[in-house]
Amino acid sequence: MAHAYTPGLRVAEHAVVRRERRLPLKGEVLAKVGDAVRADTVVARTELPGNVQTVNVAARLSLDPARVPDALVHPVGSAVAKGGIIAEGRSLFGLLKQRAEAPVACTIESVSPITGQVILREAPIPVEVQAYVDGVVVEVIADEGVVVEARGALMQGIFGVGGETFGPLRIAAKAPDEELTAARLSAEQKGAVVVGGSYVSYETLMRARELGIAAVVVGGFDDGGLKRLLGRDLGVAITGAEDLGMTLVLTEGFGRIRMADRTWKLLGTHEGHRASVSGATQIRAGVMRPEIVIPGEKIGGRDGHESGTGSGIDVGSLLRVIREPYFGRIGRVVELPAELQPLETEARVRVMRVEFADDGTQAMVPRANVELIED
Repeated sequence: MAHAYTPGLRVAEHAVVRRERRLPLKGEVLAKVGDAVRADTVVARTELPGNVQTVNVAARLSLDPARVPDALVHPVGSAVAKGGIIAEGRSLFGLLKQRAEAPVACTIESVSPITGQVILREAPIPVEVQAYVDGVVVEVIADEGVVVEARGALMQGIFGVGGETFGPLRIAAKAPDEELTAARLSAEQKGAVVVGGSYVSYETLMRARELGIAAVVVGGFDDGGLKRLLGRDLGVAITGAEDLGMTLVLTEGFGRIRMADRTWKLLGTHEGHRASVSGATQIRAGVMRPEIVIPGEKIGGRDGHESGTGSGIDVGSLLRVIREPYFGRIGRVVELPAELQPLETEARVRVMRVEFADDGTQAMVPRANVELIED
């Protein structure tokens, strides 16, 4: 029988997950190897340079620019409170005293005798990096961050938006093919990771955000709703940096798609457990998947790093298409031709004939454009 291999989304009850937690620039690492950390533990911190403000002291004090350095009340490098005096001078034969004040709390960074302008630097912006998952620090990256190892369940989605978050897992649908509706949401789910079934509407997502729900995990969502959620077309950029007030993870694709039974059952067995969620997604080179990590007890005898569902695929296998023009559609393999087949681009690649579950139509799809779903 014809047989092929294709990657699949990782859905593992026992996995060892390592996540690098790195600062955007060098700073202070607060954890050491062997430290047990929680998802909200700050493991490293630094400060970004504050914003710059420019004050034209020469114009304000009616001074020659060359005289501005001598008009400074405080030397360069001094801290000045908001409204504090930066420089002062006299005009009208010395009878009128004029002052230049700081528009914000700042530090005097420099003064130009050429332009008569004073450069002010606002307070540094603190940046903290959290552990993201409950686990143990297994490596320290000097002055930059740490690597945290967690052991437990790991589930990847096909697409997500929103940043990293965490909270108790709550199942809000009765079955994997049931839509998550606003009626299933409540104030008690504030800060929780809510799991629905096959679909969530834009209106329900907005209700979830109002309630302070940390993340929503469902099978599918409309692409039109995604545009409304983001306020723009997504394009091909990496997701995960959106400030949406919550995180959305799609386990199956776009549209009303039943959540895979294995994913549904695994999430159900961990209801009430603390879960870490990331919506970061990149489909192209350097593939990155949204994920749900549920740390648990130490795993004995099963140490596969992020072990998952990648395996063989043959006629009858259930799969999902991960690239256009059939992105997100689910179907079964009906034929695995051995010969290379030409594409519209004139490239010749190995393909498979897929029968789609939603309407029964068939199409030839490159083998590199699919991923396996376990029944």
